This record gives sequence, C-alpha cells and structure tokens, in this order.
Amino acid sequence: MDFSISPRIDDYRQRIAAFVDRALIPLESDPAAYDPHGNIALDALARMREQARGEGLWCLQLKPETGGAGLDKVGMAACYEEMNRSIFGPVVFNSAAPDDGNMMLLEAVGTPAQKARWLAPIVDGRLRSAFAMTEPHPGGGSDPSMMRTTAQRRGESYVVTGQKWFITGAEDAGHFILVARTSDDPRNGLTAFLFDRDQPSWEIVRRIPIMGPEEHGGHCELRFDGLEIPQDNVLIGEGAGLKVTQIRLGPARLTHCMRWLGLSKRCVEIARAYASERQGFGVRLADRESIQLMLGDLAMRIEVGRLLVMKAAWELDRGGFARKEVSMAKIHVANLLHAAADVAIQINGARGYSKDTVLEWIYRYARQARLVDGADEVHKMVLNRSLEKEDRAFWHWNVSGDAPADGA
Repeated sequence: MDFSISPRIDDYRQRIAAFVDRALIPLESDPAAYDPHGNIALDALARMREQARGEGLWCLQLKPETGGAGLDKVGMAACYEEMNRSIFGPVVFNSAAPDDGNMMLLEAVGTPAQKARWLAPIVDGRLRSAFAMTEPHPGGGSDPSMMRTTAQRRGESYVVTGQKWFITGAEDAGHFILVARTSDDPRNGLTAFLFDRDQPSWEIVRRIPIMGPEEHGGHCELRFDGLEIPQDNVLIGEGAGLKVTQIRLGPARLTHCMRWLGLSKRCVEIARAYASERQGFGVRLADRESIQLMLGDLAMRIEVGRLLVMKAAWELDRGGFARKEVSMAKIHVANLLHAAADVAIQINGARGYSKDTVLEWIYRYARQARLVDGADEVHKMVLNRSLEKEDRAFWHWNVSGDAPADGA
C-alpha cells in the first residue's frame, strides 16, 4: 500500500486541525460548554456545527449525493484522527458514533425511499439515531446467534418483543436501527428494521449509569412489547440482519480507532507541554530520562496504531472485509488510548487527576474502548481463528494486482 494521502485529503485534514485548534480546544475549558453528562452542551454544539458546515467540513465520510465529500476510508482515517484531538470534535463534524456508522450503513444498503425517510434527517443534523443490537444476559452481545428479541411476521408487518441494552444515544435518538430474530436459521435468522421513537409499544426502561462521560443520549435499556414495524422498513430483506451487522460494524470499529488515535495524540500533547515547563529538584520533567522513555514509547505505539488503522482502511477501500486488520487495530488502539491517558495523568501528577485538563475525561472514556464493538478477547479469538485457518499465510505480503483475499 501507498502511505501517502492525496492533496485533497490533506487539505481537509489541515482545515479540520485548524478548526479544532481555533474553535474546539478552547471551548473545552469553559464549564458552561458541557451538558450534565460530560459531553458538549446542545447550544454550544449547534453553534459549532453551524461553523463546521459553513467551512465545508460536514459529513465528509458520505458521498456527495448524500451530502458529504466522498472521502474513502483512508481519507477518513487521516481526518478523523484530527477531529478527535478535541473531545468535542467528532460530533461537531457529524462524524461521531452511533450516527456515523448508521449513516454509512443506510447510504450503502437503504432504498431511495428509506434514505429519504431515515437517512436525510441525520445527515442534515435534524435528529440523532441509535443502533439497537446488544441484549442483556442471556441474550446476544458479541455473539449475535444468542439474540432473543424476536420479530414475528403478521401480514405486511412485523411485531417485535424483547429487550436491548447499552444502546448508545437512545435517549436522544429519533430514528433507530433494530436487529431482531425472525427465524432459527443460523445464517439467515436475523433481520434489521427501521423504526422511530414516536411509534407505540416500546419504551426506554432506563438510561444506564456508566463510568462516563457519555455520548448524547447515553447508553439505554429498551423494552419492546408489540412494536409493529411495516415490511417497507426492513433493511435489505428478511433474514439479512447478519449481513447488515457485518456491513455496519466492521467499518464502525475502525472509525472508533481513527478517533481514538486523535485522543491519544492529545494526551501526549498535554503531557509534553507540562513536562517542558514543570521543574522538580532543579530539573525539568522533560529532561528526565524516565519521562523521555514514557513519551517515546507512546509516540511509537501511536504510530503503530496509525499503521494498523491505515492498512485496514486501505483493505476496505480495495474491497476486502479486513477482518484481521480491523481486529488488530481495535485491540491495539483501544489499549493504547487507555495507556496514553494513564501516562499523561502520571506525568501531570495531581493536575492530571483534576478537571483542569481533559485528561481525566479521556481516562474515564478510555476504559470503554476495550469493550465496545467487541471486547479485546473476542477480537483475539477472531485472530486465532484466522491463524488456524491460514497457518503461515496469516502473515503475507500483498502482491500488486492481487484481488482482496476476503472481499468482492
């Protein structure tokens, strides 16, 4: 693969970086800019979104006909990293989970009518969305075959019964994508549906308290008691739910990693700035070998993460599924983010543990990275399955002109 990016992508990257430095990082120091759950307050978000849209930095990941800039995954990797140097960044550019993954899914598989009804309002920023798949025990989590929420066909509609939980953004969402069981077929037993919050016979049971901070709309538990969904609101077709989740979750895991690299870099920036000015026992922290080792190690681990993410993005762009590449990136970058926050807090001492910087915010946020979209252990199992199947070919060189090994 070629590690260079196009001048067009670099122009977007530089403009995003300038916007983040000028408008978003200063905003993080204003207590009034936060909502009660530790995210950007809605009035501040509206102002920042208007500015981002005015500067042509809105929904860059989508096709021009959808309202975006048509960036490929490699372009997204370069830009998303810059966006999330600020904790407020992704949502300002309409590139935050879960809307980001939901928009790309609907753009890829929605019918023209579905795009007009369900996608356009999210792209416009008029409402938020959620993806309802995970269930409480003994239902499905990382293993969708365990899913217990059912959708029974009744005429031209489906009737949904069951529970979901840890559904990100649900409290503020207007549109939902729901995955439920429509048969016991191991490959074709799941179906994906679209519904909106105003439909009857479902409820948000609670907004689950978490270590936080939280995305807008929190992480909620949902109950379905006869929710009726018309056949027109099925994505792709009955029995295609597993395909829908694969289309959505692979790229979504990678976009998490793109954003987390930006947060990791921000941790290093804060640590380096403090170490350069703080003295103890007559020596600057930055001049101590122990501090240099910490920062040098983080710099290397961030670069390793960037290479893993770029390889996965490149594989997706050329038509592959990038299962191994995404899993490796997800494991590495999730652990890197936690380490970067931890080291930066250690270097900053009590200041890092306070709310005088965003380090404690990032540290609390970082712990979820090793759980969301598949725990570390699940991705390591995926990698081991590939190792058993491919043996020494697990580590191979791509030869110019070869088709993707697992793609179209």
